Amino acid sequence: MPYLPRNIKISCNHRGLTHYGGIYFFQEFLRVLQFRHFVARRLDDFRSRHEYPLSQMLLALIYPIVLGLDRLENASFLRPDETFQYLTGLPSYPDPQSLRRFLLKAPPEFRQQLHRFNNRLLQQSIHLPEHRSRLILDLDSTVVTAFGCQEGTAVGYNPRYRGKRSYDPLLCLEANSSFLWDTELRPGDAGTWAGSGELLATCFLSIPTDIRELRVRADAGFGYGPVLEMLEERSAQYAVVARMTSPLKRALGALRYERLNPRWEIAQCEHRTSERAPARRCIVARRPVEETDPEPTLFTLQRYLYRAWITNLDLTPAGVWHFYDGRAGMEPRIRELREDFALRKIPTRAFAANALYLEVVRLAYNLVTAFQRTCLPHQWQDLTLGALRRKLFWLPGELTRPQNRPTLRLANSLMLQQWTDKIKGRIQRLKPLDS
Repeated sequence: MPYLPRNIKISCNHRGLTHYGGIYFFQEFLRVLQFRHFVARRLDDFRSRHEYPLSQMLLALIYPIVLGLDRLENASFLRPDETFQYLTGLPSYPDPQSLRRFLLKAPPEFRQQLHRFNNRLLQQSIHLPEHRSRLILDLDSTVVTAFGCQEGTAVGYNPRYRGKRSYDPLLCLEANSSFLWDTELRPGDAGTWAGSGELLATCFLSIPTDIRELRVRADAGFGYGPVLEMLEERSAQYAVVARMTSPLKRALGALRYERLNPRWEIAQCEHRTSERAPARRCIVARRPVEETDPEPTLFTLQRYLYRAWITNLDLTPAGVWHFYDGRAGMEPRIRELREDFALRKIPTRAFAANALYLEVVRLAYNLVTAFQRTCLPHQWQDLTLGALRRKLFWLPGELTRPQNRPTLRLANSLMLQQWTDKIKGRIQRLKPLDS
């Protein structure tokens, strides 16, 4: 039996090691896109005095999110990592207080600029790696619990921490590409449909002009007149959860239902969201309440559970059912935003600064998604950021200079060598932004 090692001396003076050797590939992706020049051309620096250019400050906010450091305070781990700074092209790394001051001192106009910048980036990224002609937008909200006294938080619907103050941001994701299309930060007690019309209007602004078909799926927070009218004016096809108003409840029992599957029956009717609203097509599904069911979240009437959608889709009732159920793919993406992209880590006490940080999270999410779609192997396309860190970004590396040529040494693995060659080859085929 071999002896266990004893009397090992530990020395923490090697400057060539980094925990984040794989971040080189993400940085190379940004370099080929000329991301920093793209930032410099489209964003105005609001600071009179600064040690770091605006593009470096944005990247200094993005890297802790991508690497899983979560809170701004944890960005201090990157300050002594000279190899990480060399790989990412940062002469040094800002301290956490500088990052927080950057968010707090930014004027409202800068957040609007960054929002337009994100939209412009989406318009160019949506057609990678191939041109697309149809978008499917999924809209929903989520709860971000605040463990403190942050401005704009309020007590509202919070199933996990009841009675806690929170934010209730609205989110829009594109279903096929998984891009985060738009966001809006709201107080925790915002009404079900508060801000939904404004979010949808800004979503339309960022849609490329060459998109021929637009479909929208949304919950009941978007199922009221002004939003439906906005969708119809934009010639969008939609399936939106119907609000269970009294007229709709009275009509449920008189419908003729057909068997959809062993559990559900389905029917259709015409429904008006208000007295003056036009009649719209409504799809209704129901199933019997079972004794083993948990506390129901759907509307119940005479021992039936009901689901209903308002739609203008030219599909059968079953087709509308299956189309809307595709929106379930949004849930893992929202969970990824909350857990992997630091959406739950509120960085400041100021509402405006936190809204700006949400735009930074959106930027980080879309850059990582674009990197996955264009540069990574097919089997890595659907990985969450947590899995991507373990496979790529957290690869330990050593920076050496044999014959005075910088060389990043990774683990001795043939499979890893094949992956890195493929990733670098795909990155080199990209074109700069605005080219």
